[in-house]
Amino acid sequence: MRGLLNLFANASIFVLVAAAASQWPVHNDGYTGAVQWDHYSLSVNGRRTFVWSGEFHYWRIPVPEVWRDLLEKIKAAGFNTVSVYSHWAFHAPNNFTIDFETGARNIAKIFELATEIGLFVTLRGGPYVNAETTAGGFALWTTTGAYGGLRDNDPRYTAAWTPFTTRLNQIAAKYQVTEGGTILLQQIENEICCQRNKDGSLNTPLVEYMVALENNTRENDVIVPIITNAPNMNSKSWSTDYLPGPGEQDLYGVDSYPACWSCNLAECGQKEISFNVVNYHDHFDQVSPTQPSFIPEFQGGSYNPWGGPQGGCPANLGPEFVNVFYRHLAAERITMASLYMLYGGTNWGGFATNLVGTSYDYSAPIQESRQIADKYYETKILGFFFRAAQDLTMTDRVGYSTSYTTDPTVGVTELRNPETHAAFYVARHDISASQNITDFKVNVATSVGNLTIPQFSAPVRLSGRQSKVLVTDFRFGDRSLVYSTAEVLSHSVVDGKSVLALWLPAGESGELMIKGGSAKREVVSGTGGSFHQVGENLVVSYTQQTTQSVLQFDDFRVLLLSRAIAYRFWAPTLTNDPIVSPEQVVFATGPYLVRSLTLSDVTARVTGDLDGDTVLEVFAPAKVTRLEWNGKLVATHKTSYGSLKATLGKPGFNAAALQKSLTLSQWKYADALPERYAAYDDSKWVVADHMSTPNPSKPQTLPVLYADDYGFHTGVQIFRGRFNGSASAATLNVQGGTAFGWSAWLNGDYIGSFPGSASAASGSLTLSFANATLVSSGENVLTVVMDHSGHDQRADALLPRGILGASLVSTENTTFSKWTLAGNAGGESNIDPVRGVIAEGGLHAERLGWHLPGFDDTEWVTRSPSDGVENATIGFFRTTSHINLPRGYDASLELVLTAPAGSLLRAQLYVNGYQYGKFVPQIGHQIAFPVPPGILNVRGQNVVGLNLWSQTAAGAKVDVKWNVLGVYESAWDPGFDAGYLQPGWSEERLQFA
Repeated sequence: MRGLLNLFANASIFVLVAAAASQWPVHNDGYTGAVQWDHYSLSVNGRRTFVWSGEFHYWRIPVPEVWRDLLEKIKAAGFNTVSVYSHWAFHAPNNFTIDFETGARNIAKIFELATEIGLFVTLRGGPYVNAETTAGGFALWTTTGAYGGLRDNDPRYTAAWTPFTTRLNQIAAKYQVTEGGTILLQQIENEICCQRNKDGSLNTPLVEYMVALENNTRENDVIVPIITNAPNMNSKSWSTDYLPGPGEQDLYGVDSYPACWSCNLAECGQKEISFNVVNYHDHFDQVSPTQPSFIPEFQGGSYNPWGGPQGGCPANLGPEFVNVFYRHLAAERITMASLYMLYGGTNWGGFATNLVGTSYDYSAPIQESRQIADKYYETKILGFFFRAAQDLTMTDRVGYSTSYTTDPTVGVTELRNPETHAAFYVARHDISASQNITDFKVNVATSVGNLTIPQFSAPVRLSGRQSKVLVTDFRFGDRSLVYSTAEVLSHSVVDGKSVLALWLPAGESGELMIKGGSAKREVVSGTGGSFHQVGENLVVSYTQQTTQSVLQFDDFRVLLLSRAIAYRFWAPTLTNDPIVSPEQVVFATGPYLVRSLTLSDVTARVTGDLDGDTVLEVFAPAKVTRLEWNGKLVATHKTSYGSLKATLGKPGFNAAALQKSLTLSQWKYADALPERYAAYDDSKWVVADHMSTPNPSKPQTLPVLYADDYGFHTGVQIFRGRFNGSASAATLNVQGGTAFGWSAWLNGDYIGSFPGSASAASGSLTLSFANATLVSSGENVLTVVMDHSGHDQRADALLPRGILGASLVSTENTTFSKWTLAGNAGGESNIDPVRGVIAEGGLHAERLGWHLPGFDDTEWVTRSPSDGVENATIGFFRTTSHINLPRGYDASLELVLTAPAGSLLRAQLYVNGYQYGKFVPQIGHQIAFPVPPGILNVRGQNVVGLNLWSQTAAGAKVDVKWNVLGVYESAWDPGFDAGYLQPGWSEERLQFA
């Protein structure tokens, strides 16, 4: 590539690039001029926009008040868009109910909050979303097979999804950007292949399905662009630019997880984490050349599968992954990208799939506990840059080569704006997995000539897995940098003058050239290095200190920041417009989090969170003389260079104090498996008497014992089979999904368990009756308890859950005479519309509501989970725990479950009626279960329940403890009244015994 620089004069390069820009048409597909696009980027109301987004699932955090906390953290990190999956099953408990009003189902609150905070929304409505959630988001009543194979043009399936999709689109239409709202893009299906068959013909069932979805969207007045996300670069479907045909979408995108989407690298065929970047540019040039290069899902982390490591795999996908791979997106000329996940959350209740247990932390930038740390801060650094680098929204990719640099192990991608000629040089090790420390210089083409930079300071450094974006002819206000080897962090305009923030790791050298120079060149704070006049331009070379330096020039100011300071650097906006100009940005440094900043006369009002004492510094207009932190005026002084500083003292309440106050005592206990006894009255249960099933997988024996066929789709299910006569054993083949398990009892006597594994989705055992009492002249009852671990995804959502085959080993050909079945209370009737049918299973304690606030356990015996249960049985433990978090503080809390080594058990953890943990020590990684405010009352009483199921005759014990992850002085109040989200026990539950 150095040859290119020598071959063409600067002006010639600029002319060639500009000529390339003229060929690209502007699209809106005839729907709205408010949202348009071309080869470069998306334009909103005429403004080009770098769409920087992250995924957030409201149904994984079913507390609308907490959505504000998360969306404020997303906005604070420089994102301008949030991507939101809907969830058909969450809103449609049965085939005649669509609920977008109750509790967390009110999706309109997301759009209203996003509008208020200043975020665009990409609505990904389904009907299928995948998301490692049960059945991929399909309404669970469609998993029986009665609606066909799903995701096709079967009229039964069409009739099933139409009411849900219609209502969702009707709501979405009101909140589009064209209506003054926030919805920018909409997706109608997820990662769906393939538009054409291998012979090139149309895949008619799929194409007609996509056409029907699109027609429904447009008929319900949604006019923003419809997007698609190909599952990989082999799936070249639905693009208007590539073999166009029916079902094509407005904007094509491709999902990418280059390092492995799972913490179990074997799922990706890897032995160690892949750190190899991917070539996207050629793919987009082939498949969507007249559209922006778009990655609707880029790796924000990895899910932790059953059997994965405790806490997931944040080390695999930490700050260095963010540093290299997110900059590589820019290098590949991508101007629309969304991180999956930005906040993962929890698979509470029955949202888990057989892939993933309760936690969906995803090693995301915002942790499941809602805490933020280095990965979030590293992501924020790039988010601020994307927002400040307006020229990045329109670039041509000149090329990638190691010839740009003075070291052959370092390569650079050059991006150049064809109109302004600003350029971005993205440097990385040619072998992106390299951990070498490499110093080098870069050959760049600028408006003042070809240069090798830096000219005076020490070379640019890559310290291992690191990437850097060097800018040339970077515009800020009325001025420009000819180049900078330090990275641009952000740009603000205060009192009509620019403040430019640059950052480097401490100890590294940086250099910038100011076009036109400056008569004033003063280091007003810190150590600013050396000034060099080069013709009409001024070069500043320096070594980055651990402290901040401030340089003052004629009409602008430059902040030189270390990485540590950049992590605690914030750029809150004065507007709720997601597209932010520098005039609407005010810089602040110091706190753990800055949520907002507003200016009122002489006061700057800052809100945010503290994790310790710090100095708050605000670069405010000159007329501002006072700082207010979280509603309180703080002692303020003005620095010599005009900023305002205030010392924010150490919070008066901390994690240790909260930890000391938390107790879990006075546990009460009751037997929770009376169903194992033959005399148990199950006359109100569903009789499992179907002799056929619509499911394509046919049973091995009859009657059909698929739970979904009888309206039970989640959680634990209990089967009771009766027989008269002689038998020596029972052969059972049970299917519940990966990590499921089951146990069986005959006439109250335990006869065996399938404890489960991280790989087995079904388990077959022949269980001897030798240790049980068989009734020779009467009815015997076999009780089977199955732990349902969620439905598979895609077409495999139809794989049945329940007993595939049940037969008796008998010399007299004894057979089962009757089967009954219990699942969640009311089946699909949705007796708890707030928590929903997905929240519960068919455990005795769940059906009778023992896990709910208000249940009377005064007659129960005193017993602790650490005392456990004896023998193989199921017991339920309840207690109340009072929390008194002081006002003005937020806290992240979790419940930690541990068991003796070698335990074979299954435990479900409940908080105020919500199942917020599933503990299977013989399989799973997870022992810690974060619980958010709203599920947890941080200023009041909490009902904590534990269902303990021993899968061995030795019994089982579990220790349950609180753990405080962090306490923060905060502007966000977690102490809201969540009573409406925590409906209590009622006598209605008694009918489900």
